[in-house]
Amino acid sequence: MTGHLHALGVEVFGVDLSPGMVEVARRCHPHLRFEVGSLTALPLPDGGLAGALAWYSVIHTPPEHQPRVFSELARVLRPDAPLLLAFQAAADEPVHHRQGYGHDISLHGWRLDPDRVERQLSEAGLDVRARVVREPEPSVYEKSPQAYLLAVRA
Repeated sequence: MTGHLHALGVEVFGVDLSPGMVEVARRCHPHLRFEVGSLTALPLPDGGLAGALAWYSVIHTPPEHQPRVFSELARVLRPDAPLLLAFQAAADEPVHHRQGYGHDISLHGWRLDPDRVERQLSEAGLDVRARVVREPEPSVYEKSPQAYLLAVRA
Protein backbone atom coordinates (compact mmCIF):
# COMPACT_ATOMS: atom_id res chain seq x y z
CA MET A 1 0.00 0.00 0.00
CA THR A 2 2.90 2.35 0.73
CA GLY A 3 4.22 1.96 -2.81
CA HIS A 4 0.76 2.49 -4.28
CA LEU A 5 0.18 5.67 -2.27
CA HIS A 6 3.62 6.97 -3.25
CA ALA A 7 2.79 6.37 -6.93
CA LEU A 8 -0.30 8.54 -6.42
CA GLY A 9 1.91 11.37 -5.16
CA VAL A 10 1.37 10.94 -1.43
CA GLU A 11 4.37 11.52 0.86
CA VAL A 12 4.46 8.21 2.77
CA PHE A 13 6.54 5.94 4.97
CA GLY A 14 5.92 2.55 6.51
CA VAL A 15 6.29 1.08 9.99
CA ASP A 16 6.24 -2.63 10.83
CA LEU A 17 7.07 -4.55 13.98
CA SER A 18 8.81 -7.27 11.96
CA PRO A 19 12.39 -6.55 10.85
CA GLY A 20 11.92 -9.19 8.14
CA MET A 21 8.88 -7.44 6.70
CA VAL A 22 10.70 -4.09 6.79
CA GLU A 23 13.60 -5.70 4.92
CA VAL A 24 11.21 -7.00 2.23
CA ALA A 25 9.55 -3.57 1.93
CA ARG A 26 12.91 -1.82 1.60
CA ARG A 27 14.04 -4.30 -1.04
CA CYS A 28 10.81 -3.88 -3.05
CA HIS A 29 10.71 -0.09 -2.65
CA PRO A 30 14.27 1.15 -2.03
CA HIS A 31 13.27 4.77 -2.65
CA LEU A 32 10.78 4.76 0.26
CA ARG A 33 11.31 4.94 4.02
CA PHE A 34 10.42 1.90 6.13
CA GLU A 35 11.19 1.57 9.82
CA VAL A 36 10.90 -1.13 12.45
CA GLY A 37 8.48 0.13 15.07
CA SER A 38 5.38 -0.54 17.12
CA LEU A 39 1.91 0.90 16.71
CA THR A 40 1.89 1.36 20.49
CA ALA A 41 4.91 3.70 20.48
CA LEU A 42 5.30 5.55 17.19
CA PRO A 43 8.42 7.75 16.99
CA LEU A 44 6.40 10.73 15.82
CA PRO A 45 5.36 14.05 17.36
CA ASP A 46 1.83 14.71 18.56
CA GLY A 47 -0.30 15.76 15.59
CA GLY A 48 2.52 15.10 13.13
CA LEU A 49 0.61 13.11 10.51
CA ALA A 50 -1.86 14.31 7.90
CA GLY A 51 -3.31 10.78 7.75
CA ALA A 52 -2.64 7.15 8.64
CA LEU A 53 -3.39 3.79 7.07
CA ALA A 54 -3.50 0.61 9.15
CA TRP A 55 -4.15 -1.90 6.38
CA TYR A 56 -4.61 -5.25 8.13
CA SER A 57 -2.13 -4.04 10.77
CA VAL A 58 -4.25 -4.24 13.92
CA ILE A 59 -5.14 -7.91 13.36
CA HIS A 60 -1.91 -8.93 15.09
CA THR A 61 -2.75 -7.08 18.30
CA PRO A 62 -5.05 -8.85 20.79
CA PRO A 63 -8.38 -7.00 21.06
CA GLU A 64 -7.77 -6.07 24.71
CA HIS A 65 -4.57 -4.22 23.70
CA GLN A 66 -6.05 -2.39 20.71
CA PRO A 67 -7.21 0.69 22.70
CA ARG A 68 -3.53 1.51 23.24
CA VAL A 69 -2.90 1.24 19.47
CA PHE A 70 -5.90 3.43 18.64
CA SER A 71 -4.87 6.04 21.22
CA GLU A 72 -1.38 6.15 19.76
CA LEU A 73 -2.73 6.55 16.23
CA ALA A 74 -5.01 9.36 17.43
CA ARG A 75 -2.05 11.03 19.17
CA VAL A 76 0.06 11.27 16.01
CA LEU A 77 -2.77 12.49 13.76
CA ARG A 78 -3.50 16.16 13.19
CA PRO A 79 -7.03 17.33 14.07
CA ASP A 80 -9.45 16.21 11.33
CA ALA A 81 -6.79 13.90 9.82
CA PRO A 82 -8.12 10.56 8.55
CA LEU A 83 -7.31 7.06 9.71
CA LEU A 84 -8.28 4.14 7.47
CA LEU A 85 -8.38 0.67 9.05
CA ALA A 86 -8.87 -2.63 7.26
CA PHE A 87 -9.29 -5.98 9.01
CA GLN A 88 -10.99 -9.36 8.82
CA ALA A 89 -14.35 -9.16 10.57
CA ALA A 90 -15.84 -11.63 13.07
CA ALA A 91 -16.65 -11.68 16.78
CA ASP A 92 -13.07 -11.16 18.05
CA GLU A 93 -12.06 -14.62 16.91
CA PRO A 94 -8.42 -15.76 17.28
CA VAL A 95 -6.77 -17.27 14.22
CA HIS A 96 -3.51 -19.23 14.02
CA HIS A 97 -1.91 -19.54 10.60
CA ARG A 98 0.44 -22.47 9.99
CA GLN A 99 1.04 -21.92 6.27
CA GLY A 100 1.79 -18.73 4.41
CA TYR A 101 4.08 -17.12 1.89
CA GLY A 102 4.91 -20.56 0.49
CA HIS A 103 6.24 -22.13 3.70
CA ASP A 104 5.42 -23.15 7.26
CA ILE A 105 4.78 -20.28 9.67
CA SER A 106 3.35 -19.70 13.12
CA LEU A 107 1.37 -16.47 13.07
CA HIS A 108 -1.38 -15.44 15.47
CA GLY A 109 -4.03 -12.95 14.57
CA TRP A 110 -7.63 -11.98 15.24
CA ARG A 111 -10.74 -11.47 13.22
CA LEU A 112 -12.23 -8.40 14.84
CA ASP A 113 -15.70 -7.25 15.81
CA PRO A 114 -16.34 -4.02 13.84
CA ASP A 115 -18.73 -2.71 16.55
CA ARG A 116 -16.07 -3.08 19.24
CA VAL A 117 -13.37 -1.53 17.04
CA GLU A 118 -15.66 1.41 16.29
CA ARG A 119 -16.34 1.93 20.03
CA GLN A 120 -12.63 1.78 20.85
CA LEU A 121 -11.78 4.24 18.09
CA SER A 122 -14.38 6.63 19.50
CA GLU A 123 -12.96 6.24 23.03
CA ALA A 124 -9.51 7.10 21.61
CA GLY A 125 -10.82 10.39 20.19
CA LEU A 126 -11.49 9.24 16.63
CA ASP A 127 -14.84 9.84 14.96
CA VAL A 128 -15.85 7.00 12.60
CA ARG A 129 -17.26 8.58 9.44
CA ALA A 130 -17.64 5.50 7.24
CA ARG A 131 -17.91 1.77 7.75
CA VAL A 132 -18.01 -0.97 5.14
CA VAL A 133 -18.19 -4.70 5.83
CA ARG A 134 -18.17 -6.88 2.76
CA GLU A 135 -18.46 -10.60 2.21
CA PRO A 136 -15.30 -12.66 1.62
CA GLU A 137 -13.94 -12.89 -1.91
CA PRO A 138 -13.32 -16.60 -2.61
CA SER A 139 -11.07 -15.85 -5.60
CA VAL A 140 -8.45 -14.40 -3.23
CA TYR A 141 -8.93 -17.08 -0.55
CA GLU A 142 -10.69 -14.88 1.99
CA LYS A 143 -12.45 -16.89 4.69
CA SER A 144 -14.24 -14.11 6.55
CA PRO A 145 -15.94 -10.78 5.87
CA GLN A 146 -13.62 -7.78 5.46
CA ALA A 147 -14.16 -4.53 7.37
CA TYR A 148 -13.02 -1.01 6.51
CA LEU A 149 -13.44 1.90 8.91
CA LEU A 150 -12.65 5.52 8.09
CA ALA A 151 -12.25 7.74 11.14
CA VAL A 152 -10.94 11.24 11.74
CA ARG A 153 -9.23 12.66 14.77
CA ALA A 154 -11.77 14.75 16.66
